[in-house]
Amino acid sequence: MITAENKATAHSLTQTHKTDVGSPQVQASVLTTRIKEVTAHLQTNKGDHMARRGLIQMVAKRKKLLKYLEAKDFEAYKATVAKLGLRK
Repeated sequence: MITAENKATAHSLTQTHKTDVGSPQVQASVLTTRIKEVTAHLQTNKGDHMARRGLIQMVAKRKKLLKYLEAKDFEAYKATVAKLGLRK
């Protein structure tokens, strides 16, 4: 489960303004944080298939958000991918 501190850090990483919590950049940032936590969980709990399913869903949602962002604002997309350290 993502903590409030981790979520706030993820927000501040890609916010476009002070109260931005819903832009695709911020949503992708929060999902990336959750994906990292679930991945770490699955390293130790290999049999947790429900967590694996949730991880696959989160990765798909992040992919859709980034695809949308790439189509709408390519510069913001490139900046977000660089800040999050994603391969593309």
